[in-house]
Formats: sequence, structure tokens, C-alpha cells
Amino acid sequence: MEHLPLSLYLLFVLTALLTLILFFRAAGFSKGLISIFSLWLIIQSILSISGFYQVTNLMPPRFILLILLPIILIVITFLTKNGKNFIARLDIGKLTTLHIIRIPVELTLYWLFLHKAVPEVMTFEGRNFDILCGITAPLVYYFGYVKNVFNKKVLLAWNIICLLLLVNIVSTALLSAPFPTQQIAFSQPNIALLYFPFTLLPGLIVPIVLFSHLVSISKLID
Repeated sequence: MEHLPLSLYLLFVLTALLTLILFFRAAGFSKGLISIFSLWLIIQSILSISGFYQVTNLMPPRFILLILLPIILIVITFLTKNGKNFIARLDIGKLTTLHIIRIPVELTLYWLFLHKAVPEVMTFEGRNFDILCGITAPLVYYFGYVKNVFNKKVLLAWNIICLLLLVNIVSTALLSAPFPTQQIAFSQPNIALLYFPFTLLPGLIVPIVLFSHLVSISKLID
């Protein structure tokens, strides 16, 4: 991973920061939320830099902690009273604009592929079409929440489709990682996401994107 250009690291770090800013914006820049995410970032950064996630021969893989713990927190948020109150305060229009970060995320993945750090299957040249969500997000926001041209069914359909595309790339990333469970991309496994700062993709960006879709879907169904 030492061969990666500094500009690639910079692109990804700025993408992660933009993700946080857009999410905090949708939440009204809650101080409690900022504190929770700051603590999570510090913990995950320390673990990543120490090489904790680079140990790949264990079952279950340590990498699962990057995804499992945020998912548990998401479930708790949807099931508890305080969590539901937090969800009620979120602006789903602003959450929709958050998905523009999927454009630089996909550019990062493609750049990592060019440097042989992730397989082609994880990029838009493979079977990852997640960039379409980022491209369409500004249009969905403008016509859905500014001009009110799109009705709830259209907005719901867009969120469901983008959620499925997210599940697709997450499953591809897991199946191509060099764990005992690896099923694809043996010639070029997904190694980049085991290293800092790219661990923040599954550990921060993906959970925020997932949560944003789930919140939007739940509010549009009500």
C-alpha cells in the first residue's frame, strides 16, 4: 500500500469528511452525534493504523467489526425511543444530497484498482453501479424536495434501488477480501479496505449511507 499516491489518500479523506459534514447537516449538527462519531473515528483509526484489520486468517474475520458494530447501533436507533426521536428530527432531503459522496467513493475504488489494491469487480468497470446513485442524487433532491415534482413512490423507489446497489458492492467487497470466506477475485483480492484510511469506507461511510437510506425509506412509507 506504500505505492499509492498521496493524492489518492487525500481524495478519500476529503470524501470521508464530506460524508460526516453532510450527515451532521441533516441532523442539525447535533453535538452528541458529533461526539459519538469522533470517538468512533479515533478508535477505528488507532485499530487500523496498528494493523489490527490486516490479520485475515481468523474466523470470524476482525474486519466484520467495522460493519457489525455500526449495524447494531443502527438497529438500536430504530428500536429505541431516543433513537426514534433522533430519526424524526433528520431531514431526508438533506440526507438525499449526502449520496453525492458515492461519486468520489467510486472514483477512489477505481483508482485503487489501477494500483492493484482492489479487484476490478469492485469498480464501475466491473459490477459496481453505485456511482449512479451519486450522479442521480442531486436530481432526486431537486425534483423531489425542492420542486416537489417526484412523488413519494418515485423517491421510495430510488432509495430502494440505491440500497440494493449498496448491498451489491458491500457483498462484493466481502467476498473478494482475503479472508477464509473469500469466493471471488483471487488474482487480485480486496486488500485496500484493510488499511487506514480506507477502513473508514466500511467503518464509516457505508454505515452512514445505509442508515440514510433506511431513514428515508421508513419516513417515505409512513
